[in-house]
Amino acid sequence: MWLETKKKIRITKQSVTTILYPVLFGVLVAVLWQTQVLHKMIGADTFTLPLPGRIFAIISDNAPEIMLNVRATVIVALGGLVLGSLLGYLLAILATMFPKWGVGGLTVVSAFNAIPIIAIAPILNNLTKDFSKDPNTRSMLAKMLVVMIMCTVSMSINAYRGFTELKPFSLDLMTSYAASKTTVFFKLRVPNSIPYMFTALRVSVPGSVISALVSEYFAEYIIGVGRQIRENIVLAQYATAWAYITVACAIGIILYVVLLIVEGILLKGRR
Repeated sequence: MWLETKKKIRITKQSVTTILYPVLFGVLVAVLWQTQVLHKMIGADTFTLPLPGRIFAIISDNAPEIMLNVRATVIVALGGLVLGSLLGYLLAILATMFPKWGVGGLTVVSAFNAIPIIAIAPILNNLTKDFSKDPNTRSMLAKMLVVMIMCTVSMSINAYRGFTELKPFSLDLMTSYAASKTTVFFKLRVPNSIPYMFTALRVSVPGSVISALVSEYFAEYIIGVGRQIRENIVLAQYATAWAYITVACAIGIILYVVLLIVEGILLKGRR
């Protein structure tokens, strides 16, 4: 009883410090930034590196327009994340069912991870130009495909590990019961792949936001947080650009926290 209580206290302390230290560091940076000590340290001025108060004032004054761009970016990020995760999971299933070419096929898929986003985004914009007469629809599809490609790789590799890296005694037990391949797949391989799926999502969720932001730089339709960052930098509106950069960081953090909450609910015994 005492050992269990002590273990719970230790886990609670670790959880608190895991959150507390980054928050304290962020507060320290914000204070140094607002007091312009950070500007003196790196040799910057308040024009290219606006004060946090100025940045949040711009976010507050332009909330409706910012939310419109946030909505477009989140749709692209989540849409590409879902499509890429489903495709990657399907590829992992096929590689598990046909192991002779499975490893080689996943190696080819992994090569897509080496393609720079700035290279593939313009190509997909041209490939989807005849998809619809609406430029917004064409642009959203192209951006979503970029995110999908970036998310497919991590899911396919991690899901394949979940399907194949089984505990020997569990597979032997299913064999002793004369379980069919279908039963082994749904009763053993699929449940074993779920933790690996969340591991892939931990990589894919931040990656989907980054991919969405970068793909918006080259998009045909001028909307999205990434596009607004680019446009305001070109116009030397650095304060507004920093406001959108702050919003982009918030999008990534919120989506990642939501993922951790869902993972904690579904996989209570993992931590």
